Formats: sequence, structure tokens, C-alpha cells
Amino acid sequence: MRAHGSATVHDPYNPMVTEPLTQEAGTFLASRTGTHAFVVIHVEDGGSRVVDLPEGVDVTFGRSRSATVHVDSEKVSRMHAKLRRTGDVIEVEDLGSRNGTRVNGDKIEGARKLANGDELQIGSIQAIVGLASGLRVASPIADDAAGEARLIAEVDRSVRYHRPLALALVRVTSESVIDAMARSLRPMDMLAEDAGDDYLVILPELDRTQGEAALEKLLDFAHAANAIALSALAVCPDDGTSVETLIGELRGRLRSGRTAPAVLIKEGNAIILDPAMKRVYTLVERIADTAMTCLILGETGVGKELVAEAIHKRSPRHSKPIIKLNCAALPETLLESELFGHERGSFTGADKRKIGFFEAADGGTLFLDEIGEMPLSLQAKLLRVLERKVITRVGGTTEVATNTRLIAATHRDLEAEVRAGRFRQDLMFRIGGFTLVVPPLRDRASEIVPLAEHFARTAALEQGRTPPPLSDSARDALVGYAWPGNVRELRNAIERALVLCGDQIEAGDLPDKLRDAAQRARPVASAADMRGHLAEVERAAIVAALEAEHQNQTRAARRLGLSRRALIYKMEKYGLKAPPSRDVG
Repeated sequence: MRAHGSATVHDPYNPMVTEPLTQEAGTFLASRTGTHAFVVIHVEDGGSRVVDLPEGVDVTFGRSRSATVHVDSEKVSRMHAKLRRTGDVIEVEDLGSRNGTRVNGDKIEGARKLANGDELQIGSIQAIVGLASGLRVASPIADDAAGEARLIAEVDRSVRYHRPLALALVRVTSESVIDAMARSLRPMDMLAEDAGDDYLVILPELDRTQGEAALEKLLDFAHAANAIALSALAVCPDDGTSVETLIGELRGRLRSGRTAPAVLIKEGNAIILDPAMKRVYTLVERIADTAMTCLILGETGVGKELVAEAIHKRSPRHSKPIIKLNCAALPETLLESELFGHERGSFTGADKRKIGFFEAADGGTLFLDEIGEMPLSLQAKLLRVLERKVITRVGGTTEVATNTRLIAATHRDLEAEVRAGRFRQDLMFRIGGFTLVVPPLRDRASEIVPLAEHFARTAALEQGRTPPPLSDSARDALVGYAWPGNVRELRNAIERALVLCGDQIEAGDLPDKLRDAAQRARPVASAADMRGHLAEVERAAIVAALEAEHQNQTRAARRLGLSRRALIYKMEKYGLKAPPSRDVG
């Protein structure tokens, strides 16, 4: 679920750690030492933020500007509620608000102790409490047997008492992401292993709409970490009243999502085919209409500028210019003049007034590439501009209002830069209103050949020749290379090959390092291949046991060391149709 309204986090006397959820949640928790308390805040059209709960400091929520978390919503009182941490104890207290404060759906009076995973509703904002330590705790993920038993009980309860029940299958390849999903669930929910990378999510008392909202919240962890995730949802009793029917419905929907033909999306010069890149551009669609600052992270050459252009083209500012400036390309003195402009006579050679990039982009978008290279002194001036929405030209005294949306990009780890004293923490928070992470090309293998074909067509048309196809050997060499230079390196390699090739691009036309890398590569069975092989072995064992026991499920289950219910469950999972019952003991 998302809350209505917008929220900002501030505390000039004790700055909180406020970060968009763009890193893998498990990594985020593991990076802290000792006990770490925080809340994850969800705001509609405002992204998600993590706010630290320091020892002995009140974190307040309210419509007042003095609140730590300022919420611009009529549903929120001036001072609505506060959180306070004392050691490992976290308490929430309603401050006499008009609409009240709820914990896990229950309205509270006065103070209430909170546990890890508790969900707060504070007017129009939703927050989830987190409490983590450096010590590893028991996994919150149940095994398949426990999941099956719970599923049987919940389906029976739903049917018997006419209560809603939402079920989901989630396929996630990242263990830390699935662990974070499990820890975010309500106490009554369950996340259990199913098969391979599939996990069953049981959500009692949720109807279809509520289940979809809960599932979307779980998938946010995968989106934030750029992890591959597929999902399917079914509801009891609408989609079925038996475990077998509901599981069959979930598997069918998940299979449909998995086997659907890949959709090739073209965005300018970007080829969007990989699921991770599709998620990036889905987020682009969501944030384009807002005025939020945006930070795009990714290695050099992954296409951060194309993402910035896509945000601008989809925004209400698309009719105004997008101005681009590489912060690493200019020395500090010239960079300040380019950004803010200068007055006549402000320095030697300034023979006339110059309009800066902020003014030139007024009403549109300013894209600052490699903002991590910006000098510290200029970072302070940029922060002031973003906070006050005014600029002062170099050598001038008059403030000029600016209505420019900032999109920044960097290949650097800004948190590491902050720790090293090379980047301002407050500026990092300010430009990271929403953060997008563009995955490297090596993690988007499905896009390598389509991108190469696109670059070959583009370069060939510029040269007035027929675009040459890629030979099988060239394709193998392209896919087998790690692409440290990402899309930029791929384009250069194809343009070079186009000069050397004949009717088609061969592996010999590509740079030597590509061919060498492809020759060194050895085929290694992937984790997905191994899981698929194990599934085939288990399916074959079930078929053999059924045949040996003449299709008697009870005896076949005994032969396999399973319960009959577990055998039926696995038969459904592998699409094994049960013949007319022959179970006679």
C-alpha cells in the first residue's frame, strides 16, 4: 500500500540517515555494525526512504515544519506522533492527533512498544520498523513442509469461515532480497520455500486488491536491488477453494509470465530487453511526472544519460530544453561559471554577462553527469540553489529564481565519497530524492546482441552501406566478453568491426581482447540449470514410484518417504495428472 501526500525528512541539529531504497536490503542491513534501528517510509509518488532511529532522539511526524518527518497531508496533525529508541526498545507515541496512529492496523493510545517488522500508519504515511544487529538471526523463511501445512490450514479456514486469503508465488534469485521480503511481512503472514528460486507467500485476511498492494511492496525490495523477480497472485475463494486448485492457478500464472515472448522496447538509442532494464524504465515512467531530483547510478558507459533523457521526455517539461553538463570536464572556476553564469567584469575575459546552465534550463531539466567529481566548495553552492531555488551569478549580487529540475549521475559510490570527506552528505540526500541504478552490460546478457545489431545498422546507414549481419562466431565472442566499458565499449567495438568486415561481421573483425575472452570462457552449468536438473530428477523419481506401485499414491508416497499430501502437492507442481483413484492401501 502507498500513502497519499508527500514527506520530507529533516533535522538540522541531528541529521538522520535518509536514503532511497535503491540498494539490496540485505546488504544494507549487513553493512551496519552493532544494533541498528530504522524505519522504512513509503509515500505515494515520493518513493521510499530509510530513516535512522538514533539512540535517545525523538523522530517526530507531523504537518509542522519542525517535525523530523514533515508530511504534507490534511490527514496529519501538526505534531501527529513520535518514535523514540532506548537501546533495543523502540516506542511510538500518538501526540493527540486528530486521526490517530495505528500499529499493525490497531489504533493506539499513548505509547506503544514496537517490534521488528511492525507497520505504522501515521495519517497518510506508512512506515515499517526495522531493528537489526551484526549477528545473523534465524532465517524467517519456512521450509516447504511448513509452508504446505500452513497453506492447508489457511485454505480450510478461508473456506470454512468465508474469510479472504491471498497467496503469491515469487521467483527471486537473490537470497538477501527474499530474506528482506520475509522480514517485512506481518506476524500472521508466512514466506516459505517452494522449489528452486520459487517462494510461497501466504497473506491471510487480504482480498485481491490488498494482496496486490502487499505483493507490490515485497517486489519493491527486488526492484530496489535490481534483482530479477517474477510473481503471481491468487485469492481464495475467488480463484479456488482447494490447495491443489490454488497452487495450480499460481503455477500457471507464473509460467505464463516466464514463457511470454520477450518484448523489445526502444528508447532513443537504448535497447530495453533485459528484465532489470525494464524495471529501470518502469520507474522512469513513475517519477517522470514529479518534480523530484533524481540520482542515476551506474558504471561508466552503461547509458545513464539515456535514462536522464527518457525522464525528461516523459515529464511535463518535455517541451523545454534538457541541458547537459559533465562535471568532470571543467576546472572548478569554469564549472561554477557554466552552472550559474557570470556578470560582466567578474573575472579576466568576462567581457559580457553570461547566462548559466541553470538559467538556460529554466522550466526544463539540467543533467549533471559525474556529479561525484564536483569540488566540495561548489557542492555547497549547488546545495543552496537546490534548497532555495535561486542562483547568483559569479560576480553578481542579485538572486535569480530558477525552475529547473535536476537529474544527476555518477559512477562513484557516493556513500564512500562521503566517508572519505570528498562529497557532502546533505547534498547526497538532496540529489537522491529518487535513485535509479542502471545495471552493467555484463548483467544484461540478453541485450548484448540486439545492441550490437542496432549499432551495426546505425553506423552502416551513416556510411551509406547495407547493415551487415553478425556471424555466429561474432555473437559468441560478444556474449562471452565481460564488457568493462559497457555499452560505450560495445558501440566502439562494432563501429571498428564495420570498417574491417565484408558482407558480415565475423569474430576476426572484433578487437583481439573480445576473441581472447571468448576462447578462454568455458561452459559452466548455471544455478538455474542445476535447479532444473534436480527438478527433472525429482519428477522422474515420482513417476517411477507411481509406476512401481501401480499408481497407488499412498504406497508411492511411502516408497519416496513423503506424506501423501506432499506427494499430491509435488505431482501438481510438476504437472503430473492423477489417474482415477486406485488407493486401496
